[in-house]
Amino acid sequence: MTCFTPVPGEASNMVQAEDFVMSASIRVPLVIMAVYFLSLWSGVAAVQAQTSPDVSLTCDQPAPIEVYPGALRSTIIYCTLTNPTTFSEKVDLTYQQGIISVAGPGSATVPPGDTSFQVAARADLRQPEGQQVVTITATVTQWNGAPVTAATSPTEAKVMTVFKQFSRLRVGAELAFIQLRPKVDYTLVFDVYNDGNARDKFNVEIQNYDEMVDEGFQLSLPLISQEIDSLAPPEKFRVQMRTPKNQGWTDKYFSLQFKATSEYSVRSEGVPNYQIQVMTIYIRGVYLPGFELVGTAMMAALAGAAIGRKTNGNKVSVDDDGNVVPLDNRLF
Repeated sequence: MTCFTPVPGEASNMVQAEDFVMSASIRVPLVIMAVYFLSLWSGVAAVQAQTSPDVSLTCDQPAPIEVYPGALRSTIIYCTLTNPTTFSEKVDLTYQQGIISVAGPGSATVPPGDTSFQVAARADLRQPEGQQVVTITATVTQWNGAPVTAATSPTEAKVMTVFKQFSRLRVGAELAFIQLRPKVDYTLVFDVYNDGNARDKFNVEIQNYDEMVDEGFQLSLPLISQEIDSLAPPEKFRVQMRTPKNQGWTDKYFSLQFKATSEYSVRSEGVPNYQIQVMTIYIRGVYLPGFELVGTAMMAALAGAAIGRKTNGNKVSVDDDGNVVPLDNRLF
């Protein structure tokens, strides 16, 4: 048997070592138990988060709506309902649309996870340019097949529907046909209408300006552009004109082409939107003063002389039966 003889000063060290081993052996189980209880508590919290109905709603911004005549005038709003619980939910859907018409499901059954649905929005024909907020509200009414008795907070999503501008115009004239003499001044008046759905600027010109100048006309446009409100009264554009001074002996017809173009169409639509109004101008030839009266008198004198000569040159003729033979009715 081996005997250990304690050395003075070593007893205290042995006691401290034993205390450290005992404290370590107690601390480890305590830490394990603490971690276990914390995990149980977090699990209970997670279970409690799924024991009440809930839903979230998100919607994408729709494409702008075309409202010109002939367009579909509609767009689609894509939405997603998210159910964070472990049970199926029934969700009621309501809509606030203002001046736009919407059509969508009144309710949806949402299993755990995501469910998508669509809402159609339609604008009026020629709807003025602008925007309208559409609000979609979702409320949980059933959860796991049972009605929801407790009050639940509805969730909503807002989207902006945009009505695009379009250009449209009309051009008219007070007179479509005029008759003038050579070398006279005259003012032509044209009306330009803005039939688009927003304020627009219109540029005007004489389409065949060079051709008219070559024919001897002098043309001037005091106003070459003007902004006009949508569906407002027409804007009057004037063309100052002087007819050719040397027309000649014959009458002649000319066609003046007045053109108006929407500036918005050039800037935003990619294709110029324009209208051309054609005005016919009749210029009489040059006649000598009193030429018509002189010609008429000469023709009358010639006819009278011919009739007199015919009458004087023919004697009264009697046939064999004693009847008067009628005169020849030829003029010459």
